[in-house]
Amino acid sequence: MNKDYLKTRFPMLMLVFAFGGIFGFVYEEIFYRFDLGEWVKRGTTFGPWIPIYGFGGLLILGMTFKVKNNPLLVFLFATLASGLLELATGWVILTIWGIRLWDYNTEILNWGNIGGFVCARSVLFFGISGLFLRFILVPLFEKIEKKISRKAWLALCYIPAALFALDIVVSLIFKAISGSK
Repeated sequence: MNKDYLKTRFPMLMLVFAFGGIFGFVYEEIFYRFDLGEWVKRGTTFGPWIPIYGFGGLLILGMTFKVKNNPLLVFLFATLASGLLELATGWVILTIWGIRLWDYNTEILNWGNIGGFVCARSVLFFGISGLFLRFILVPLFEKIEKKISRKAWLALCYIPAALFALDIVVSLIFKAISGSK
């Protein structure tokens, strides 16, 4: 990938970041409704998005760029990248800040569990989600980009991403001030 490609695709990356965060929020809301039997607000932000899923979407796009036409490799790379992101993020947050944001030890369908940070169910779902991202969502976004004005496209990409990023910052500041985890 060269700089010009990244410059022209940056708005798309911001849209993937925001959509990934929202997708993750919806997935977790539904999963935990089944797991716990009640609705529980998931995530660390105020809004309907979860940061690790936004970063995961970007990581999947980057890791699958060179194999984007091979569904098997997209699935494998997305699965591996997501599993490593989840494992590393969970471990670092617990080790540095003493906070456990998720624990697969306490959930249903947690086979293949590694320290509560990652399990086979989650990474297989993320692999399937990577296929959805690469073969359905990105082509859909590209079609939308071609059909609307440049200003409308930039607004569609940057406004949700900016709100998401602002929510992350505000949530961190609020939690630091209030002393909550």
